Amino acid sequence: MPRLRLLGVLLAVLSAPALAAPAPGKTEVTVERVVMLMRHGVRPSTKFPATPAGTTKEAWPGWSTPAGDLTAHGAEGVKRLAAYDRMLFAEQGLLPATGCAAPGTIAAWSSGSSRAIKTGSAFLETLQPGCKVVLDHPADEDAEDQFHPTSAVDGDRALAAAQAQLPPGGLEHVVAERRADFATLERIVGVPVDTASSLKAIPGDNPDIKGGLSFGSTAGQTILLQYLEGMPMREVGWGRASKADIQAVLRFHPTKFQYEVRPPYVAQRVAAPLVRRIVDALSGDGPRVTLLFGHDGNLAALGGFYDMHWTMADYPRDDIAPGGAIGFELVRDAAGRRYVRAFQQAQSMDQLRQLTPLTRAAPPSRSYLTIPGCGSDVMRCDLATFERLTRDRLARPAD
Repeated sequence: MPRLRLLGVLLAVLSAPALAAPAPGKTEVTVERVVMLMRHGVRPSTKFPATPAGTTKEAWPGWSTPAGDLTAHGAEGVKRLAAYDRMLFAEQGLLPATGCAAPGTIAAWSSGSSRAIKTGSAFLETLQPGCKVVLDHPADEDAEDQFHPTSAVDGDRALAAAQAQLPPGGLEHVVAERRADFATLERIVGVPVDTASSLKAIPGDNPDIKGGLSFGSTAGQTILLQYLEGMPMREVGWGRASKADIQAVLRFHPTKFQYEVRPPYVAQRVAAPLVRRIVDALSGDGPRVTLLFGHDGNLAALGGFYDMHWTMADYPRDDIAPGGAIGFELVRDAAGRRYVRAFQQAQSMDQLRQLTPLTRAAPPSRSYLTIPGCGSDVMRCDLATFERLTRDRLARPAD
């Protein structure tokens, strides 16, 4: 080819518009079913005050919502996610674009806590407006067996499993790694923070981190929730917390879960009921859309069960955003082969704070995850392999 002609071809290629990313749902595969496990939306701290007296310079700002319950702002944020998912599910052929889905198309369960029930109700009302979709949940939160099956946990074995995950140097090393985050937290709360931490066995329950790491997790979450609720910045962390500061102190949250919920023995037992429900929903001939509304600990246990890791929007690695979800899609390719692919979905902090409508131009964070044991292609975890992997992990002996 003459040099001038070759140059012309190269210039034409370089100046051509880039191929647009496919719209949600427009892929080379057919999505047959989807299962999502979602954390509840924005809430106040689960108790007032969030931390004991003397651990902050000033009292924690008040909330108009009862402790631990879903706020009106939180419900609106959940509705933004549901509106986006309605569009996505319609494009994937899982739900109709308008009107109500046929009976049996959607199945939904929630934890027995008020915030989870209200989150599920807000999501379903927007996903299927004017339609009757039943949200199943236990009548008594204390009688939970799907979202909080802690009776299956041996406290001493759970502690041993957590200790096995610690780096050389134990919790002291973990605390040292968070030294800069403790300094940020101390500046926000306005008083010295005792960083000493310990890991305790709880009979019939997960192990429990006490001390500085626990305080950091609770305080960091409370300051985050103030920001997400849309409180004025003069009230968020007493006016001493920037968004970057919040992201720093949020690292205590996944650190706590890493040793309390994600160790294999604990994750196996805590996640087992929901894992069975997820696999049944993907493998059977039931609903096209299965929705589970629970808590951050449920998602952390699910991540520990499959050894999956994620980054939700602008949150730290393995953290779980309010309204954030871990999901699984069952897909079929052109050759008829069926695969499972896992994904995370969450609003960014500012999308939730500002209640930004979610569209193709301004979507939530959504990305596919690697499922260890299924191969390197995150889009191609063979269904039979996924089922075998799940069965093996459910049946493995106690650590």
